[in-house]
Amino acid sequence: MARDVVEQVMQDFAGEPQDLIPVLQRIQDVDGYLAADTISRIARWIKMSENEIYGVATFYAQFRFSRPGRHHIKACLGTACHVQGGEQMLDVLQRRLDIKPGDTSEDGEYDLDRVACLGCCALAPVVTIDEKTYGQMSVLKLQRLLDERENRN
Repeated sequence: MARDVVEQVMQDFAGEPQDLIPVLQRIQDVDGYLAADTISRIARWIKMSENEIYGVATFYAQFRFSRPGRHHIKACLGTACHVQGGEQMLDVLQRRLDIKPGDTSEDGEYDLDRVACLGCCALAPVVTIDEKTYGQMSVLKLQRLLDERENRN
């Protein structure tokens, strides 16, 4: 994150512990994630330990600690998706992209998240890529979808 952006965020808040979440949200809105060096700077400014900040930030699913990929993949593991094979979809994505939930592929193309519910239970299991929802997925359908995306690039 550009140094002037962090400084601007710091100027907009008093630097009190109660500012932590809005500060982290603002920084992530600008940069897309919370970099380790940014958390160090915020810790010194708010006078909290980095561990305390990580403890707060990891409690909330909204915060990321790695640079987001160009494409965002979400695997639903809500009850309906879980029962219909959501874990298998997540496993395929992890093996195929060589990443774990919360991480970004080495080439920066994809990031992967597991979510509790995408709200389309009738389509279970569900995977989203960017803003497009793919329902009634199977291992074969997901492999084909990923193949098609790779062939377009």
